[in-house]
Amino acid sequence: MILKDYLSISGQSGLYKFIAQGRNSMIVEHLETKKRTSAFGSAKVSSLEDISIFARPEEVPLAKVFDAIYDREKGGPCPDEKSDISLLRKYFEEILPEYDRERVYDSDLRKIFRWYNILQKLGLLVREEPEKETEKKTDTDKEDTAQQGAEEKKPSEKNPKLLKRPSL
Repeated sequence: MILKDYLSISGQSGLYKFIAQGRNSMIVEHLETKKRTSAFGSAKVSSLEDISIFARPEEVPLAKVFDAIYDREKGGPCPDEKSDISLLRKYFEEILPEYDRERVYDSDLRKIFRWYNILQKLGLLVREEPEKETEKKTDTDKEDTAQQGAEEKKPSEKNPKLLKRPSL
């Protein structure tokens, strides 16, 4: 999943989208209400891309957890965060069996399910497509062709009409 522009702000409910960087704050937009506000430097702002889930042997990025939920639900919503916590834990164990049960709290699980459902409801869950070697080569070939075409279009120093600017 591509999560780089989506933010969580400590003490505020819901998710936000990064809009612009201000002088002493950043401008964010609430995903559900579309209301814009400022997040000041004193607020703890976390990008969903930077959040990881404690697991053994290493942490798992939130994007991979969302991918697993997306695959299991075939793009549909996951269980509601207000469901019984034992059901949420059982569901999460099926999604990520190696998660650290001692360090991942119930509130963390509820946030994960809430965030996934917000993004899913708004149609913002975009799968990250891995680049293939053939695609990389064709992109480079296109760039080389474009550069050659640009070089051919440069005005020639031999033709003075192309170099003169009209007088004002």
